[in-house]
Amino acid sequence: MTRAVMYSEFGDLDVLKLGEADLLPMGPDTVRLKVAGAGINPVDYKVMGGGLANAFEHHFPIVAGWDVAGEVLEVGPSVSEVSPGDRAYAYARLDVIQHGTMADEVVLPVRVVARAPETIDLVHAAAVPLTGLTAMQLLRRLDLHLDETVLVHNASGGVGQFAVQLARLAGARVIGTASAGNHEHLRSLGIEPVEYGDGMVEAVRALAPQGVDVVVDLIGGVLDTSDVLLARNARVGSITDAKGALSRGGVYHFVRPSGEDLADLANLINAGDLKVDLAGTYPFERAADAYRELQQGHVRGKLVLTP
Repeated sequence: MTRAVMYSEFGDLDVLKLGEADLLPMGPDTVRLKVAGAGINPVDYKVMGGGLANAFEHHFPIVAGWDVAGEVLEVGPSVSEVSPGDRAYAYARLDVIQHGTMADEVVLPVRVVARAPETIDLVHAAAVPLTGLTAMQLLRRLDLHLDETVLVHNASGGVGQFAVQLARLAGARVIGTASAGNHEHLRSLGIEPVEYGDGMVEAVRALAPQGVDVVVDLIGGVLDTSDVLLARNARVGSITDAKGALSRGGVYHFVRPSGEDLADLANLINAGDLKVDLAGTYPFERAADAYRELQQGHVRGKLVLTP
């Protein structure tokens, strides 16, 4: 058993409670972690509200969360990727929704685990997995080329912070939509910021009169507006609007757990090529407060819960 942030029915944030949850049993391909931090994401409260109940098998009580970083306590006999005492992190979306990451300890299949970046602490590392993997995997499918112009919607959000940096690393010119308060931060990353809402199209057109080569939708409801900004043979990708992206011949991406991709992200962080923006931390006891802040939609980077 382990202390955990959990819920026994679908509902709003009031269903969250601290309790005792069972751990997955150790097997030959598993890793047991002492949790240092568990990142939170909008998908967590969508799951909590029953929004993915038809897509995933689920069993109550459910421990919340899919992001985690911590110290390896034990490994199964087939595991060679990490050892007890190592620092590790994971995007732990499993096939059944039940054993999440907001717990003092977690047991995970090694396929979702990688060594944590060495140049940041474990709380920062817990802010990386879901959003970092989403950005990396989506941009990989969009196949960015040197000197292309990329428009990233919601550039300062959890996924956006990584998407803009990865696009820059690919040699692209990046324009990012964000609220005015985040513009200076984006400029520090080499991004050209524009304001959301009215005037966005004109602002982007002034920066890229020939149009943009790639649109990255990380927020939803922006593809129709972006159509007039597309250059010839432009590509579109979204993590929120499958119908809109696919109808334009683009890609829709649902992030996939991958220890190998997490290792690639760790290498970029260790090399100083990828920065992690930690918006703040909350203790497990204030999990609902953390999600309320996230729901307000003004968080730059990621929030992390700590035991």
